[in-house]
Amino acid sequence: MPRFSVIVPCFKVQGFLRECLDSVLLQSFNDFELIAVDDCSPDGCGAILDEYADRDPRVKVLHLPQNVGLGRARNAGLPHATGDYLFFLDSDDTLTPGALRAMADRLAEAGDPDGPDVLVFDYARTYWWGGTRRNVLAHVLAEAGADTFTVADRPEILDLLMVVWNKVYRRDFVEENGFEFPPGYYEDTPWTFPVMLSARRIAALDRICLNYRQRRQGNILSTTSRKHFDIHDQYERVFAFVERHEQLWSWRPYLHRKMGEHCLDILAKPDRLPPADKAEFFRRTAQLFRRHKPEGALLDGEVALLEGGYAAYRLKRQAALAGREAGRRAEQTRRTTAARARRGWAGLRARLPLDPHLVVYSASSHRGVLGDPAAVYRKAAEIAPQLRGVWVVRDEETAAQLPPGVEHVIVGSRRYLEVTARANFFVNDVNWPGSLAKRPGSVHVHTHQGTPLKYMGADLLDKPGARLGFDVPQMLRRADRWDYSLVANRHSELVWERAYPCHFASARTGSPRNDVLVGAGDPGGGDFRLRHGIPEDHTVVLYAPTRRDYRRGGHVDRIDLARFAADLGEGHTLVVRLHPTLATGPARGLGLAELARRGIVVDATDEPHVEEVMLASDALLTDYSALMFDYANLDRPIVVHADDWAAYTASRGAYLDITAEAPGHVSRSYRELAWLFASGSWRDEESARLRADFRARFCEYDDGRAAERVVRTLLLGEPMPAAEPGAVRIPGQSVTDDLLASR
Repeated sequence: MPRFSVIVPCFKVQGFLRECLDSVLLQSFNDFELIAVDDCSPDGCGAILDEYADRDPRVKVLHLPQNVGLGRARNAGLPHATGDYLFFLDSDDTLTPGALRAMADRLAEAGDPDGPDVLVFDYARTYWWGGTRRNVLAHVLAEAGADTFTVADRPEILDLLMVVWNKVYRRDFVEENGFEFPPGYYEDTPWTFPVMLSARRIAALDRICLNYRQRRQGNILSTTSRKHFDIHDQYERVFAFVERHEQLWSWRPYLHRKMGEHCLDILAKPDRLPPADKAEFFRRTAQLFRRHKPEGALLDGEVALLEGGYAAYRLKRQAALAGREAGRRAEQTRRTTAARARRGWAGLRARLPLDPHLVVYSASSHRGVLGDPAAVYRKAAEIAPQLRGVWVVRDEETAAQLPPGVEHVIVGSRRYLEVTARANFFVNDVNWPGSLAKRPGSVHVHTHQGTPLKYMGADLLDKPGARLGFDVPQMLRRADRWDYSLVANRHSELVWERAYPCHFASARTGSPRNDVLVGAGDPGGGDFRLRHGIPEDHTVVLYAPTRRDYRRGGHVDRIDLARFAADLGEGHTLVVRLHPTLATGPARGLGLAELARRGIVVDATDEPHVEEVMLASDALLTDYSALMFDYANLDRPIVVHADDWAAYTASRGAYLDITAEAPGHVSRSYRELAWLFASGSWRDEESARLRADFRARFCEYDDGRAAERVVRTLLLGEPMPAAEPGAVRIPGQSVTDDLLASR
């Protein structure tokens, strides 16, 4: 008996069907059967299904003699299912890699001999133009935790999209209750509500297991048709089911309101119903609404309009739309007026002299006290208390997370305009907004965000994929405001002056954020280990992959995290830190969040201070992340996993071949990677030799005093020896002369 029976109804999807079938058959978990139902499709679906069945015994094909519709096609597959769990997969959607394994593990984790009745998992919408967007209510699954529950325990689970394909169902539970799909549109409704309300044990899986394809022409429910009237019959079936089960009567008010909202949503869509049919649709909805109205139900909001006539509904809706439009225009006018007032006021402030002691800081697009600017800020507070540091943050939420006593302003606010108009010094690791005008005499210090490996700035002009949505000329105009560019090595100096052809001076100060790493010795980061429950005697491997420009969205799973964590063995902890640009996208929902919840890995993506994460680790595993240049200061083992180096360099470009000039051993397949750690080669003498050469080249100015050097030389104007072997250059001095002299 297989674990899963995957039922796939097919009708006019020949262009998507192979991708759907492959996404199932190529899963790492193989204990399943695939029951494909050809719903008398007039295209090539039947032939495609027969082709797959001929070469894979897991595939069983049913050819229906006539078209019966999506719901009844699913029903046709039910008698042939022998799996523990039923999974209804639409034939234009796809499973994500590892989805079935994640489902099987989650079902086993529930610990019940019979298993949960229903497992609800997450999905992402994938658009025809290449975009991906995770379910906006994913937090509901994350908050559900590891225990099973009922809808009475967690009614918010019903806020998720009430469809059949984001769940798997225990087959015995389905058969015991006689659940089946009705004909017509909205067939998921009379299946999903009875199933969810009846389930005694529901489990949640906070992982994207399915890609929900958003076709350019929309799905069948977005067509204009009288078939949308089927919604009334489908809710009648839901109410009839509840009526037969007294223990569910308490859900009548919820379902009554849900029905009203659902029907009004259909009515409000401009492309669902023929205009001549809208009045009839409203009347039938109102009749259904009155017929099933619970005694004493209090109605408010839009559903209350169902108690009146269609003419009143239209008038109120038109008034509401007009009110929203008027409000939108008023808000736009208010913002325009306020912006003009702020600019005029800022212009007046800009006539005042600069404040020689005012330093404005920002990091990572105003995300808080982070990185190199934070290190400079802390050192300035220590050795130059006369300097007043003010941080620019993006919103009040970010401001609430700042350390106590940190003076701050919100970007774009009147206070922000006042501070930036008077500041003498600006310290940032990314460009300031284009609206910030550089006053004569002010000094802009650009720290960057580490040593560059991949192409940056003007070098991206030859990489159209990598600069998608990135305006290089605008970026260079903003970089024209730089006075100093901090560098940790001569490689960075050459790259920045080529990638940013602007009038700045390269300051050989080292990277301030790396001061805490230089000479750190044995692994520290005790607070990080304590927060995440990592035993003191564990060897911590930090995995820090970078984003890919050859894939829209930037995320590509290069290794199986669960497998790698298991292969590391007892006494090891795998810590994962995604690239910051992937932190809020779907990347974590593709397995990382769920693995972290189960304690298989530690997710350090949200840790604000990457230096602490590095200090807490014993080794770094990365692909092409610039983090390796910082990590080399710790003199701890580094392994580079470069299985897609050719694709990466073709799409993004690289300033050096990191596979030939690596800071440690290089793996080009998972087998090689696993062997490096299993054999202990990751920390052998050759690893130490490669690391020493790498550190000598790329950490040459990092001596633990970079922040002090920035404060004393660039903010205070004091003489202080620069990091050997170079010196801070003055604007206009030739970089080439410096390099030739120091070679």
